[in-house]
Amino acid sequence: MKTSGTSPALSVLPPPLDGEPLGLYVHVPFCGTTCDFCAFHQQTPQKGEVRQYLDLLARETLLAPLERPLDTIFIGGGTPGLLSPGQIRELGKIILEAYGEPRQEWTVEMTPASATPARLAAWQEIGVSRLSIGAQSFQPNYLEKLGRMHPREKIFEAFATARRAGFDNINLDLMFALPGQSWDEWEADLREVVALAPEHVSTYCLTFEEDTTLWWKLSRGEIRRDEDREIEFYRKTPMWLAKEGYDRYEVSNYARGGFACVHNVNTWKMGEWVGLGPSASSQQGGWRGTNRSGLEAWGQDLAADRRATIDRLPVTPLTRAVDRLIFGLRMPGGVEEKVLEKVLQQTCNPGWESLWEKLQGEGLVIRKRGKGLRYHLSAEGFLLADRIGAEILAAGEG
Repeated sequence: MKTSGTSPALSVLPPPLDGEPLGLYVHVPFCGTTCDFCAFHQQTPQKGEVRQYLDLLARETLLAPLERPLDTIFIGGGTPGLLSPGQIRELGKIILEAYGEPRQEWTVEMTPASATPARLAAWQEIGVSRLSIGAQSFQPNYLEKLGRMHPREKIFEAFATARRAGFDNINLDLMFALPGQSWDEWEADLREVVALAPEHVSTYCLTFEEDTTLWWKLSRGEIRRDEDREIEFYRKTPMWLAKEGYDRYEVSNYARGGFACVHNVNTWKMGEWVGLGPSASSQQGGWRGTNRSGLEAWGQDLAADRRATIDRLPVTPLTRAVDRLIFGLRMPGGVEEKVLEKVLQQTCNPGWESLWEKLQGEGLVIRKRGKGLRYHLSAEGFLLADRIGAEILAAGEG
């Protein structure tokens, strides 16, 4: 095993650009099948629907002009890789004609089965520089439990094909705490990943989103959660990956030096981003909101020159500071003390200071001096990051 020997805050994150970053998220809603754990908006494409989607996307770019260059693009889904090479090139043309190339990074999500030479060539042709491949597990029994349709061999094939195509920035997604999964089985998945040597690894604890197949199985008692085992995975995984040169830069994300996902980091730091496509969210120009789901509903809004009509709200200085606090704490670099001070100055909720005192008293949040004073989650705090975020959000809304 090799050890990175460097500070995650210094080595993993790329240097910031001048000015406030701007990202573009494009949601491609099509999937061949629905995975048992998936709660994202997606649909099986019917005849003519991809054509309809591309036409509507071009329409939406006209309603979302930008005042400054893009730094990052992230195409997610759904399964963007389900598009044919010709459709990928048309998607790229729509984006490039509207906004030009991003200054830093262009990511696309894909399944192992969609990483064909022809599709990868098309993604590279339009300018994609980073791939995120949803492996989830290398073990056939767990792939089956998750409702994933690819065999384990497809993961190796997809990765090798991407490398041959010239992609030198690849993320592999894995899921842990699967029903019945032991630490040894999870460690076997981690060994498979590091043997491939991607630049980035994402590890997500299996969650049971309402109205997913897994949620129904849980509610009927067909499967059960083992929270003690989840904690074991959360404790051991960062140390295991650090020994292999992958530094943790967010609760679920690890990278080799300089390969953190720029788009996601900018989002977590509450920069601005434009969301295109059904169910895509945006934060720009002092507001945030989400597009309606489904091609028909999304198209109706676009026909009326409307975007992001769901939960469309102004982004106040307090809202932004609270969000920066929540997401900043999920990163080992933490947040500057002035972010907390801004929240305390602007909120009218008397429970804010008592909440912060409680979190520090429980040893979940610690104050450190680095480049100025910063607040960080402790090792125990990282185990409860979701709960802490919910408590901060509730205090901010109060």
